[in-house]
Amino acid sequence: MRCSPDEFLALVLNPRRYAEVDDKLGRIDWVRREGNVTEFKFRSRLPGLPGPMPKVVSRMRLTPGERVDVEYAPSPHNRLSRRLSTFAASFVCRPVSDGTRVTRTIEFGFLPIVGLPVELILRRTLRSDVEREIRGAKELLERTEHSG
Repeated sequence: MRCSPDEFLALVLNPRRYAEVDDKLGRIDWVRREGNVTEFKFRSRLPGLPGPMPKVVSRMRLTPGERVDVEYAPSPHNRLSRRLSTFAASFVCRPVSDGTRVTRTIEFGFLPIVGLPVELILRRTLRSDVEREIRGAKELLERTEHSG
């Protein structure tokens, strides 16, 4: 991406703006930021899965200039989601000659009773969804750079 790691990570830490490029982020109820930690409550959408997913609260932790790590926020949030699944994600940025290389990871774990069907769907749909998300972030940042 033609931006600095800090510019990309600032986009990620703004969930309302990042939702413009990430279909997995449904309606956002609130966002709270304190230092290098951002929490936000939203309705999640997983590609290929029908119906509304439970609302979750995600916690993002910034390592300045390097990465953002995402997980479920701790209790009392996410009681239902924690019973059914585990979640971790990251955005790792590395400066390169023409900007920033971004590595995006998402890890889900599911209870066996719901896990197999959901896992099979996500194996088919998640990669292309993440690729579209990162392309969208690149376009958004580059459009902002040229218009500002």
